[in-house]
Amino acid sequence: MSIKEKYSSLLDFGKELGMKNVSVEEKEDALYVNGVVNTAYEKNIYWDKLKSIGGEKPSDIKADIRILDESVYAYHTVQKGESLSKIAKHYYKDASKYNAIFKANTDILKDPNLIHSGQVLKIPKL
Repeated sequence: MSIKEKYSSLLDFGKELGMKNVSVEEKEDALYVNGVVNTAYEKNIYWDKLKSIGGEKPSDIKADIRILDESVYAYHTVQKGESLSKIAKHYYKDASKYNAIFKANTDILKDPNLIHSGQVLKIPKL
């Protein structure tokens, strides 16, 4: 199995994330991957996927993943049944940080207990 085949699911994941300016080159027993993702959250989940395939410190892949929008951690489209605390738990692993999301979105939210499906929320860096 080639290195590119080993990491094919990672390359597919990059496409799912909408990674831009992607270059992939296999040389000298390593796969070199470069690209740009939209947010820090996308970079983090890309690295998590990379480590799930290659281990904590893989030597057979070199990745340079840049972030297009450094101003926020992520953007989140509200789904039916979600609350700010549920969204905070997803991104921060702590539901009590919902107020940070509320404060970052006061331009569209007036009440932290009232969000609507389809709203796109900024998830701030903490």
